[in-house]
Amino acid sequence: MKRLSTKFLPAILVLFLMSFSVLAQTKVGGQVSDAASKEALIGVSIAVKGKVIGTITDAKGSFSLSTSTPVPFTIVVSMVGYERQEIAISGNKTDLKINLKEQSVLGQDVVVSASRVEESVMKSPVSVEKMDIRSIRETPSASFYDALRNLKGVEMVTQSVSFSSINMRGFGSNGNVRVVQMIDGMDNQAPGLNFSVGNIVGISELDLENVEVLPGASSALYGPNAMNGIVLMNSKSPFLYQGLSAQIKGGFMDAPNRTVQNTPYSDISIRYAKAFNNKVAFKLNFNTLSAEDWQASDYRDQSLLNGRTLGLGGRSTNLAYNGVNIYGDETNVNMLSSLTPVLGDPTNPLTAGINQISRATGGLLSPTAILGYIVPNVNISREGYAERDLASYANRNMKFNAALHYRFNDKVELILQGSYGQGTTVYTGADRYSIKNFSMGQYKAELKGSNFFLRAYTTQENSGDAYATGTLGQIVNEAAKPSTTWYPQYFGAFATQALTNFGTVLGTTLAQTGNPTLAVGNAIATTQAAFNTYHNNARAAADAGRLIPGTAAFTTAVEAIKGKPLPQGARFLDKSALYHYEGMYNFSEMLNDKFEMLVGANYRVYALNSEGSLFARQDNGQEFSINEYGGYLQLAKKMFQDKFKLTGSMRYDKNENFEGQYSPRLSGVYTVGQSNFRASYQTGFRIPTTQDQYIDLNTPSARLLGGLPVVQDRYKLSGNSLTLQSVLAGKPEVYTAKAWKPEQVRTFEVGYKGNLGNNLLADFYYYQSTFTNFSAGQVVVQTPQQHNDKTVVGNKVFSFPSNVDNLVKTSGWGLSLDYRLPSNWTLGGNVSYNAVNDNGGLSNYQLAFNTPAYRTNITLGNRNIGGSGWGFSTVWRYQDEYVWQSSFVNQILNQTQQSVIPSFSTLDAQISKKLSSIKSIVKLGASNLLGTAYTTGWGNPTVGSIYYVSITFDELLNK
Repeated sequence: MKRLSTKFLPAILVLFLMSFSVLAQTKVGGQVSDAASKEALIGVSIAVKGKVIGTITDAKGSFSLSTSTPVPFTIVVSMVGYERQEIAISGNKTDLKINLKEQSVLGQDVVVSASRVEESVMKSPVSVEKMDIRSIRETPSASFYDALRNLKGVEMVTQSVSFSSINMRGFGSNGNVRVVQMIDGMDNQAPGLNFSVGNIVGISELDLENVEVLPGASSALYGPNAMNGIVLMNSKSPFLYQGLSAQIKGGFMDAPNRTVQNTPYSDISIRYAKAFNNKVAFKLNFNTLSAEDWQASDYRDQSLLNGRTLGLGGRSTNLAYNGVNIYGDETNVNMLSSLTPVLGDPTNPLTAGINQISRATGGLLSPTAILGYIVPNVNISREGYAERDLASYANRNMKFNAALHYRFNDKVELILQGSYGQGTTVYTGADRYSIKNFSMGQYKAELKGSNFFLRAYTTQENSGDAYATGTLGQIVNEAAKPSTTWYPQYFGAFATQALTNFGTVLGTTLAQTGNPTLAVGNAIATTQAAFNTYHNNARAAADAGRLIPGTAAFTTAVEAIKGKPLPQGARFLDKSALYHYEGMYNFSEMLNDKFEMLVGANYRVYALNSEGSLFARQDNGQEFSINEYGGYLQLAKKMFQDKFKLTGSMRYDKNENFEGQYSPRLSGVYTVGQSNFRASYQTGFRIPTTQDQYIDLNTPSARLLGGLPVVQDRYKLSGNSLTLQSVLAGKPEVYTAKAWKPEQVRTFEVGYKGNLGNNLLADFYYYQSTFTNFSAGQVVVQTPQQHNDKTVVGNKVFSFPSNVDNLVKTSGWGLSLDYRLPSNWTLGGNVSYNAVNDNGGLSNYQLAFNTPAYRTNITLGNRNIGGSGWGFSTVWRYQDEYVWQSSFVNQILNQTQQSVIPSFSTLDAQISKKLSSIKSIVKLGASNLLGTAYTTGWGNPTVGSIYYVSITFDELLNK
């Protein structure tokens, strides 16, 4: 590597300086028309091949371009939906007449994500899915982001109308840290969360040029965490997409479980771009969304206590009721176990009464026996609060983007870009978080050429007024009355009633009959028959002062708790930041294109800042920062008369808390006619996220800890706690800490993509993945004797990431078929399958595969029915039931895999009309047209239907 850099660095500098020299200008111009209709085409891209210089056709289909590129050179004429043309230019030529033909063969897209260089999607060395401008415009989904779920191999988990998480090839989650989402080369993750918050701080649909999705390991080129896939969104260049465009979308949302079943929905966007002499260009984007969110209302009892199983219920059927979306009822205490130690205190009134009765029976009944008769062996929980009484469901989202582009010459372009988003949504993590007034900004400076780029950007996150809804429910209860007071009051009131009745009946019966056995029997029977009454009275006494939703006292307490940071309150504070620097150079031209050679490197810093509410602090009171860097080399060579292309790459990454990681990749593509066969060996790895490393957060189900010793050692878990699985099995095992390493995956994949005739496009892949050091959730329990914390009633539960000792193996396949029917109708379908072949012998871990075995999409559409301007598309989607494991799920349900997400199917449809006279498209659509209510993750909201109408105006719209 050192020898290569020494050889090529001077050449890079010389080339860069030469790029600013003044050369003779060649003028190219003409007109572009539709080959069939002969009508002028607006917005056609005219670019000099291999350079950054280019322009577009105007309202008359005309274009004019001056370039300093030495002749001969080639211009590339392209437009979505038309066959791409390359035209050789040998001198000034201003009267070109170019006729573009509509694409007659499927699969003619160009992608860059698979190899970081332009190539045909048909010849990509790995699986690639793409959504272009037309697909974005014609989707029946309410947004392009929701439409990603229709791509092969892509699953999405919905937590809010504006927040869905993309998952691929297993191990799905509400915030997937195994999938990387990038926008214009910037990692779109929130630094404190390490995952993208959907498209809340993303890209406007009007500014989106395309989306490329790579399922599978992508670390070799894209670095840490691209283990299961990567999503690349590319915005429109202001040089190529100019003028004003706007979209107004309005309608209503419908779901049967909502407080108000039907509520308005609106999504408004505007974009303006302008270029000056192909030298300077800028663009402005604004988008705002407003809706009342989907609501989570799963009230099934998940406690599994007092002989109950998972299912519908309430406190009338289970005194330890713990509803899935009820918060504040998670803690449960066994009444008999809590009162038994009281017998050792003779000064306690309850003990004194029991001892008095025992003496009165002449020792016939011992104090322990009497307590067992008057106090049932049951668990008790407090009354909780429904999520709808605590969460912020007023979903609002605003995005703003601005960019300035400057072309120094044909070879070098400078981009200054800023994006800012703010919104309110709901996210399901270890808690249900109301992300209220959350904001994030991304700011980039990039210098790019035809064969290199230098990029620096920062991501600034601010959690705003976000708060943990489940924790809020708990603290509201504690604010009204601490559990250390509530439970003794409940137990005392219950036992006092029971003991009074027991003693009265015993004495009365004994006086009347003189039969001790009969007297004891009557006392037991009448006392236990009145248990329900005693429970009701005891709860009423303990609940005195309870805060009731809708009252001023409740609202005042909630607002006060939401204003205090965790752990004293429920407010989630996070102002973490990310700083990223990277560059890449393509040496292929210097090597006379004998083979491709790419070299790149990056450096990244995470600056954690949660003011102690989320992340652990250092001994000096400051939170941690994390530094990491990496570099890669890729070589590619075409062989056998260009029918076979072999590509190999190697990447090295280093995080300051872990050993360095190597990520090799080797792939080959063999082309025969219109058929392309591919095979690859890919590797990926996941450096533990910022939260995986340093989180220290108490949640309703457990205290979440980072996996680093600096965090865990503070709670003395190793040798002083028990693994939860062993406790549930009745064979408690002491937890012993071990070394923690980054997770790695090795994937073998084979695939085929080709045209079977002119009308059928087929794409197939099969993969096998093996995970080493698989990162899974470890849950341990500290008994009161182990934690010795008098402020905590019962056990303490801790959850943290740890490595599985054995290999975890998964496999899957995907198949898509797209058929062009007569009259421009298209019929398509895809199916994907994912499964765990070997869970690594998991016993004390949660695998959290969280993926349906089968997913299917079937599409039917026509962009222009009979040339009338009317369009239609529909998508039917189905997915299997599957088990969902996460830190939000009740830990016993997690371990016993009872947290099942039911199967479901949906139907989306839209019909549209192009109004060429006003350069607009009107669309009437529905997402989940038939109203099938469904959920995609445990504790997540019930998703209903969105019915909408939209009008989109675009100056570049052709007839």
